[in-house]
Amino acid sequence: MTIKQIAEILEAEFICCEEHKDKEVHTACGSDMMSDVLAYVKDQAVLITGLCNPQVVRTAEMMDMICIVFVRGKRPTEDAIALAKGKGMVMLTTQERMFSACGKLYEAGLHPGS
Repeated sequence: MTIKQIAEILEAEFICCEEHKDKEVHTACGSDMMSDVLAYVKDQAVLITGLCNPQVVRTAEMMDMICIVFVRGKRPTEDAIALAKGKGMVMLTTQERMFSACGKLYEAGLHPGS
């Protein structure tokens, strides 16, 4: 699945790095607790979260993620956007809640990694 397809499924808006919309992703995780992402997530390409601070970008970068989806219509801080742009990390925002966003992506074939 491409990041563009994720945006279409979730009716999401690109916040930054739309030029990477054709990158392929195969796995995702949803969490608002970055400590859980660091402790339990392996081989994920997409982070689905409601947190909007620069720490989210730093966590995603440490885990080699290439896309962050913000749920509930949230938008990251300007600092977080600047950090993501510097890393070439796509940011999307959707009105979906986390549970429904994860469910829609799972149903479309995006699954958790190992």
